[in-house]
Amino acid sequence: MNPVKEVCVESFEEASRAVKAGASRIELCDNLTVGGTTPSYGTIKKCMERLPVPIMVMIRPRGGDFNYSSDEFAIMQEDIILCKELGVSGVVFGLLDKYSNIDEERTRMLVQLSRPLQVTFHKAIDNAMNILGSVTLLKKVGVERILSSGGKKTAAEGRKTLNQMIELAAPQLSIIVAGKVTHENFEEIKKKIPSCDYHGRRLVAF
Repeated sequence: MNPVKEVCVESFEEASRAVKAGASRIELCDNLTVGGTTPSYGTIKKCMERLPVPIMVMIRPRGGDFNYSSDEFAIMQEDIILCKELGVSGVVFGLLDKYSNIDEERTRMLVQLSRPLQVTFHKAIDNAMNILGSVTLLKKVGVERILSSGGKKTAAEGRKTLNQMIELAAPQLSIIVAGKVTHENFEEIKKKIPSCDYHGRRLVAF
């Protein structure tokens, strides 16, 4: 089975071009310059109406760290409810506490609220104090996927940790290999870090 190529985009136009170029799943965001925030209702709706691949929507009220206020957490909940109403395939979020540990309680709340949608815990895990311990925790919480570059800037640099994460996560959840994975280095990355899922801004040529 061919691995999934998940392409992160910040508009309907980009999503459409990525799908035509071979993307098998879309992570739909806004403001990728800050790592991605929640896209607009209209953008989500148009992608759902027009694109034939799974749409995963970023749930992130702002750039910066992943320790959210009560108001920001409430916004995330409302955005998840909206995504459920629109029928997206899944949502993408990540929450840390002030000590840079996974915010287990609020992560569980969002996972439960998201059902039956799929859930990806995003690269917030790369900022966590204990990445491998965080994988074990997220297996218990019940997410489907974790997006990571192994705590490094690139997947190539994080190769050792990513392969440990993949082994630890199986079979309950998948590690989406991220961090400067492009259509140019994809085959090399795939050999060095075998996974079912890969993620990148330029994972396909569009």
